[in-house]
Amino acid sequence: MDYEFTTLSNGLRVATASMPHMRSVSVALYLGVGSRYEPARLNGICHFIEHLLFKGTRKRSARQISQAVEGIGGALNAFTSEEVTCFHARACAAHLPLLLDVLMDMLLGSRFDPADVAKEREVIKEEISMYWDEPQHLVQEAFNALMWPEQPLGRPITGTAESLDAIGRGELVNYLRGNYVAAGAVVVAAGRVTHRQVLRAASRFVPRFPRGPRPRFELSRNHQTAPRVRLITRQNEQTQMALGFRTCSRYDERRYALRVLNTILGENMSSRLFQVVREERGLTYSIYSNPSFFADTGDLVIAAGLDTDKLPRALRLILSEVRRLKNQPVSAAELRRARDYLLGQLELAQESTESQMNWTGDHLLSYNRVPRPAEMKRHITRVTSAQIMAAARDFFRPERLNLALVSPLKTAASITACLRV
Repeated sequence: MDYEFTTLSNGLRVATASMPHMRSVSVALYLGVGSRYEPARLNGICHFIEHLLFKGTRKRSARQISQAVEGIGGALNAFTSEEVTCFHARACAAHLPLLLDVLMDMLLGSRFDPADVAKEREVIKEEISMYWDEPQHLVQEAFNALMWPEQPLGRPITGTAESLDAIGRGELVNYLRGNYVAAGAVVVAAGRVTHRQVLRAASRFVPRFPRGPRPRFELSRNHQTAPRVRLITRQNEQTQMALGFRTCSRYDERRYALRVLNTILGENMSSRLFQVVREERGLTYSIYSNPSFFADTGDLVIAAGLDTDKLPRALRLILSEVRRLKNQPVSAAELRRARDYLLGQLELAQESTESQMNWTGDHLLSYNRVPRPAEMKRHITRVTSAQIMAAARDFFRPERLNLALVSPLKTAASITACLRV
């Protein structure tokens, strides 16, 4: 894999992952701004802007935006996360200039028509209502609010109906101009392209790209001293649970051990949680764990859906496996399988233009460099059983533990007694 990147005169970075054996190209406009950059009164504005950039520009209507990409057999999409907003498209490599023109037109030329603002506000409210009806999504939002109380990381990326109503066209336009700036943006292309081709296509947008300093976010705060539980009572068939621990940032060297630990604990069907809780005891259909890393903090979350009367037993089993990682070294065979799984996933990702696009854009925004997969493999290969146990002891502590439940339970008093780590 050949990674190259160039910083243009206005601070905009252009990056390529050249894959000459492919027929397609994935192109993205990565922007270093997301929901944790928002003040409380503007909660949801980044996601609101994401929606509105599809609604029409001075050059294209909303229909023409989608037709421009889908009319050549391509796909166009976007996402907003806590720290990143990304607009991306994929098509045959010959259409690189068109794909980038559409993405740049959306960012630099959107009209923010008042009628579209009003209509899309209602669309997002419907999206919020949809999530409210999905216990698996609702429990994750409840967990975030519990883990990061009264701070941006704990607020929903979509915002709330109340915060959306308070955001007008003026706030949207000003926020876009002040935060979606060249110094915090990366143009990424992965596939059958050269760096020179991407540079040529991107350079013509330099004069139009807003300048300014990269936006700043509010650092996470933590005053937790004991396990916390939040219960949302719903008359559902199942209880949905999200149990997690505050961990470390994406810059912490312990993140490699934590990635291997997570694979052992709950990342796949070979993991301890899947085998013990589902296969051996039959307590749930779905159980998994997942780590998240932010610029200054992180978490590892275990999620499951199960019958409410099985919840105490499942929690005891889950926390027993958590304690086992703290107190017993991982065997050489289990460590090898976990490392080989992660190495194999890295290999498979190299075959996808979208994976390479995300790898390049995410690393360049986060670290100002793009590591080769071989570098990541070395870090994973060097993780030891002692490092995994040390990470478990650092992070799996009572003052880092949070549990969110969406359940028919009326009270969580009996559950709190199970939270022993």
